[in-house]
Amino acid sequence: MTGELARYMAEWSGSIGRQLGVLADRSGNISHVIVGDAKGIFIPELADYPLGRKVLRGLRLIHTHLRSEAVNQDDITDLSLLRLDALIVIGLKDGQPSTISLAHLSPSDAAASYEIAGPVSFQKIDTFFEDFDIMMSSVEDSLQSRRTGFDIKDQRERAILVSVSTGPRHAQEESIEELKELAHSSDVVVLDTILQRPKEINPKFLMGQGKIKDLVINALNKGATVLIFDQDLNPSQIKAIGDLTELKVIDRSQLILDIFARRAHSRDGKVQVELAQLRYRLPRLTGKGTAMSRLMGGVGGRGPGEMKLEVDRRRVRERITLLEKQLESLSRARQQRKARRVQQELPIISIIGYTNAGKSTLLNNLTRSATFIEDKMFATLDTASRRLRFPRERDVIITDTVGFIRDLPKDLFAAFKSTLEELEDADLLLHVVDISNPRFEQHMKSVEKILGDLGLSQKPQLLAFNKEDLVDREESENICKRFGGVSISAKHPETFHELLDEIEASLWPAE
Repeated sequence: MTGELARYMAEWSGSIGRQLGVLADRSGNISHVIVGDAKGIFIPELADYPLGRKVLRGLRLIHTHLRSEAVNQDDITDLSLLRLDALIVIGLKDGQPSTISLAHLSPSDAAASYEIAGPVSFQKIDTFFEDFDIMMSSVEDSLQSRRTGFDIKDQRERAILVSVSTGPRHAQEESIEELKELAHSSDVVVLDTILQRPKEINPKFLMGQGKIKDLVINALNKGATVLIFDQDLNPSQIKAIGDLTELKVIDRSQLILDIFARRAHSRDGKVQVELAQLRYRLPRLTGKGTAMSRLMGGVGGRGPGEMKLEVDRRRVRERITLLEKQLESLSRARQQRKARRVQQELPIISIIGYTNAGKSTLLNNLTRSATFIEDKMFATLDTASRRLRFPRERDVIITDTVGFIRDLPKDLFAAFKSTLEELEDADLLLHVVDISNPRFEQHMKSVEKILGDLGLSQKPQLLAFNKEDLVDREESENICKRFGGVSISAKHPETFHELLDEIEASLWPAE
């Protein structure tokens, strides 16, 4: 910053009694001139200077303080949230520049993530900024090197997981662990998890405004690109949090929808996932551009921004209607396939269970088939049906269904209801439970709740406790006795004898 610019800004700031600010890029070009009030300035949206994967924005803010005040907390918040290269404060006295202060982000391990130099007398301005470019280059390199744990060339999303709850702590911890698994399934790198336990939920930000700003600054310091909330966010909450940061903000439902979109390969699956996504996004559609978003109703509020938004909404509604018709058509095709099975008098077994319980592995090894499997939540989404032959020339149809999960998003549940209703045709539900998961009882309750919502609680069930090879044998036996199930390892067909005997006894009890 030159002395000439400082004097010019101080003169005008003093004469109008308002703070003035300028934003300058690294070449010294001024991109914005900001007129504030006596207490502060409002920094506009910096869409032309996006952060992307850079650690700093490439802009410095220079602004005046009318009473020669020191760098304050609002200044530091702007510096941290906007990732400015530096913040320079010109302190005024009698309408003339009196002091100069400089603040920048710090790569140190200290509690404060910034450093402040000054204030010093304005007369020392030439020596104060003598090595500014060298210093800023060093700061940026240090900040970049502090972002450990990922490769700069890695193009995957990097997330901070956030849970804000007033419920029991153990339930919150279990839920955030599940969110971590979901993030892994969506190929997201988890940098950190944050658990907040406020006395009451803030309706705007979930947590307090100060806490949410600290969260965003922490995320930016770590190099995150997305904040994932374990709680479902309403449209106004997503907007309020999004207005504080350029980071992407999504919730648990949106993450699950993303996983389903990646995993859907069949026509049924793709239609159902797109329908769920559109139903989720419709109430969250907003106009683009801050200028139009600030125009409310009435005179001046009927501009192109509102019209474009209505066009988008109408297109989404039309697409939803089209997809619902396609689902009806696909449902009729399923009914025809069902009629053929009824004619053949083949019993139907549907494998159900929590996601990643081992359903597809069991189907593969029971029927010697090759359904895709992976150790991730919702690795397989599309329904697969295979024929299984029992002794005495008996055949059954065995079907692998989509995995269940706690608090399945209602839009997803509605879209997949037609698929899940195929369970009504099953003569036996084979409920696969991952016995090695410490939360297996909660998983069982989640599955039972979804069956209840579908009106299938009375359907004959057989419990198969999978992954017996990962737990103590005595523990496995006790759990089987307690719940009345059989113990297996889906990877080892030699453990299937008791399971097959139980299936046969359930399907053909009189023989």
